[in-house]
Amino acid sequence: MSAESPDKNEHYLRVFRRRFREWRGQRPFWAGLLTVLGGIPIAYFPYASLKFGAMTVNLATTAGAGSLIIGVLLITLGLTMWFQAVVRVFAGIAAILLALVSIPIANFGGFVVGFLLALIGGALAVAWAPGVPPAEPAKPVARDGDPDGAGATDTHAGPIINAHGWRNSAG
Repeated sequence: MSAESPDKNEHYLRVFRRRFREWRGQRPFWAGLLTVLGGIPIAYFPYASLKFGAMTVNLATTAGAGSLIIGVLLITLGLTMWFQAVVRVFAGIAAILLALVSIPIANFGGFVVGFLLALIGGALAVAWAPGVPPAEPAKPVARDGDPDGAGATDTHAGPIINAHGWRNSAG
């Protein structure tokens, strides 16, 4: 490998990490992750069986199907936030509403854990906005006697103010 081909010398984990960071920055990643994590306990707890020694505790309720639907919808909305960032506001509002509906239907919203995760994830999705691309560097401004701006070193178009707070006559 030569020094002129740095991409070939780069470790594949570093490349994967950089690409994942770029992918993550273009969408509401944490909102989607929290929404998916909020849907899991909401869908899981009504069908769970806990064992304490010889005793088995079933958490099955009459609203098991409703909690399964809410949990699967929250997981789907979280994945939608990742892969279709354009509909993030809809997905966020729907996640908030489903989290609120899960309180009476799905064992207090997955014992409040799923409710809080889905509620925060939905709020993050609604609040997220795509980043602004970096601004282009300013072009030099032409000064008196230099019509093409070739000798100009000033990059702002405002008046020039000296150290005493007075405006220069050139600006």
